[in-house]
Amino acid sequence: MNTKTSIRKYDVAIIGGGIIGSSVAYFLLQEAPHLAVCVVEPDSTYEFASALRSSGGCRVQFTGEENIAMSLFSLDFIRHFDQRMSTAKQPAYADWVEGGYLFIVPPENAAQLEKTASLQQAQGCTLDLLSPAELKSRFPAMYVDDLGAGVHTPHDGWCDPNGLLWGFRRKAVELGAVYIAARVVGAQCDAAKVLAIQLDTGESVSAEAYVNAAGAWSGDLAGLFGMRLPISPLRRFEHYFTPGSHVGHLPYVKDMSRLAFRSEGQGYSGGLVDGSAVRGYNFEVDHDYFENVVWPAVAHRFPAFEAAKCHRTWSGLYEVNELDGNPVIGAWNSGLPNLYTVAGFSGHGMMHAPAAGRGMAELIVHGRYQTIDLARLGYERVERNQPYPELGIL
Repeated sequence: MNTKTSIRKYDVAIIGGGIIGSSVAYFLLQEAPHLAVCVVEPDSTYEFASALRSSGGCRVQFTGEENIAMSLFSLDFIRHFDQRMSTAKQPAYADWVEGGYLFIVPPENAAQLEKTASLQQAQGCTLDLLSPAELKSRFPAMYVDDLGAGVHTPHDGWCDPNGLLWGFRRKAVELGAVYIAARVVGAQCDAAKVLAIQLDTGESVSAEAYVNAAGAWSGDLAGLFGMRLPISPLRRFEHYFTPGSHVGHLPYVKDMSRLAFRSEGQGYSGGLVDGSAVRGYNFEVDHDYFENVVWPAVAHRFPAFEAAKCHRTWSGLYEVNELDGNPVIGAWNSGLPNLYTVAGFSGHGMMHAPAAGRGMAELIVHGRYQTIDLARLGYERVERNQPYPELGIL
C-alpha cells in the first residue's frame, strides 16, 4: 500500500511527545504492557517545547488537594528519576536539586497563607511558616518590611527539564512506544467517537483512544475535533542574572506579583510573568523586559540586585487554561468519549508530568482513577464554566 494513503493502527494515539505526552506513554505501558501506543510529535529536537524553556521548578505549595497530591507524587518520582528511568542503553539524569521554595506575601494575605500552610501540612507536606523577622534571620539579604509572612518548603526544588523529557521518552520507547515524526492536521469522527487522525505525511492513525497532550498547541488541536478547549499560548521570559554584591543561596522565591527566581550556579535564574500579555505563538525575546520589569522587582526584594547584570534572556510558552489556570485532565464524555485531554497546566506541566501521566494511564486502562482522583480537573468544569478553586497559580 502507498505510504501516502496508509493507515497505522494502535490502541492509544498520543498527540504531543513533550514531557506530558511521553509521561502518558510511559505510564500506559507500565500499566498495560500489551498496549500498542504511538506518540505523534512533529519535532524530535523539541526546539520550542515549553518544558525545555522552563526553570524546572517543582513545589507542593498549592491550595487545591489534587494539585498538592500530584506534587507529592511527582516530586518523589523526580527525586528517584535517575534510578527508575535509566534504560538498558542509556542512563537517565534529572539533576534534582533540593533547593526549597519560598512563598512571600504582604500582611493582607498572611492569614490566607497560614490557612493554606495548614492544608498542605494535613496532606503530608513539610514546611516552615515564617514571620517577617524570621524571614530576615534566615535570608539576611531580603527586604521584609512590607511582608506579612512566608512559607518555606525545604524539600521542594528544581531539576533539568531536558533530562526529564528525554528520560521519559527513552523509557517509553524501551517499553514499546512508537514515536511518529509528523503533525496532526485533521480528524475523522462520527457522532460517538474519533475514528482516525490525519497526519501531514499523508498517513492516518486509527486508535481506540486519543490523547491531546499538545501543550500550548492543545487548544488549536482540540478544534480539529470540534472541541472547545480554552487553552492558549502565552509568551514568558526567563533570565540569568547576577547581583552587584553578595546575596547567598536562595530557594525558589515567589511572590504575589508573579516574580519567581532561584539560585543557579554563581547567579540566579527566573523572571516575572505578565499574565496580561497578548496570546500567540511568539518566541521573540524582548531584551528590555528584564530592565523594565524584572530588575525593579528583584532589586526591591533584595537590594543587592540594584546593580544586577542580566547575562541571558530566553522565551517560552505557557499553555494557559483561560478558565482557571489549571490543567484539563480527562475524557470528553459528552462529546467524543475516546478523546482524552491532559493539557493547560499554565506553567506547572513539568512538575506535574509524572502524576498527570499516571492518572491519564489509569483512566484509559481502567476507566477510572486508581490513585489520585482527578475528576474535579475534568473537562466537565469547562462545560459548566466552573473554575477549579486554586489560589496557588503564581
